[in-house]
Amino acid sequence: MVTSLRALAASVLVTAAAWTPVLADEAAALRSKGYDAAYNLDHEEAVALFREALALAPESPSNHRGLATINWLSIAFGRGLVTADEFIGGAPRQTLELPEPPAAPARDFHHHAARALALAEARLRADARDPDGHYELGAAVGLQASYMASIEGKLFGAFRAARRAYSAHERVLELDPSRHDAALIVGSYRYVVSTLSMPGRWLAYMVGFGGGKERGIEMVERAAAHGGDARTEARFGLVILYNREKRYTEALKVLADLRRRYPRNRLLWLESGATALRAKRYDEAERFLRAGMGRLPGDARPRSFGEEALWRYKLGEVRLARGDRGGARSALRASLEHPAREWVRARTHLALGKLADRDRNRDAAREQYRLAATFAESGRDPATLREAKRLSRRQP
Repeated sequence: MVTSLRALAASVLVTAAAWTPVLADEAAALRSKGYDAAYNLDHEEAVALFREALALAPESPSNHRGLATINWLSIAFGRGLVTADEFIGGAPRQTLELPEPPAAPARDFHHHAARALALAEARLRADARDPDGHYELGAAVGLQASYMASIEGKLFGAFRAARRAYSAHERVLELDPSRHDAALIVGSYRYVVSTLSMPGRWLAYMVGFGGGKERGIEMVERAAAHGGDARTEARFGLVILYNREKRYTEALKVLADLRRRYPRNRLLWLESGATALRAKRYDEAERFLRAGMGRLPGDARPRSFGEEALWRYKLGEVRLARGDRGGARSALRASLEHPAREWVRARTHLALGKLADRDRNRDAAREQYRLAATFAESGRDPATLREAKRLSRRQP
């Protein structure tokens, strides 16, 4: 009987060993499709694909992390956190008093993020030198840091989690320098540290972060060129970094690649138009925006909060820059007819104030600048607030 049991156990182990790689490959393929669906704004399809992957490999940290990610993206989408304007110079700062997220996706996020972290920690208890274990730990904690900062406004907690994510992925690169996917988190945090004031940089160095703007960008570029789940996230990151650095041609090149890969993501046309506007390529900007807006009537999927207003505000800015006063006024007024994030409302009123000044209607301009300042203050948009006050004080 003992011999028979041992034979049976051996048989089961051999069978499991034969099937596990197959199931892991199937789960990885489903996870890849899930990320593709998420980046195409097909959120429900993405959730279904990640759940299929999880059913095949329930002990995979990557599958739990995928489900956590799509829930985080869904909450951010619902709040209108969808453009590089949120993260580049002059963008609104994140308030510490954020509304409660929807209960179901928030619950699912925390469950799957915690499960991904626990599974990664278990791997490292079994083998402290496992690069995959360190990678999964850093990816899970990095995701938690992003959620705390963007959704909960817990900046101190996000800082602590970010430090742990950074250290974990630095360890990955020490153990396996070919793991370029780990360069995304390390490079991103290096770049962010380089942009801090001197006291902030010293504090970051003291708690274990590295710096270096160019090195940070180069590391994110490595991650963007590397295969794996982090590749597309790195490419979206490069759009932000290149815009911050005024490397608009490079940003547009990345966006062209993303539009080819994710043709159902209409927001890539919005981002392309906004980037071309910053580059002062106004004709190109208007083409992108009009092409993207042309998709809206036939797209029955949910809109991001404030999306309709954002499209029209950007179009109004482009037309204002081109000197098309009538077209700018029409687009900007249309923006005000839709719900919007407060920084969008502030910048829309700022643009309307500039139009009134060009029409030599100083009273109307001052009223628009007053409204711009009010929305900029409540929306934590200091650059627009300063500009509105400056233009309001300017003598005709």
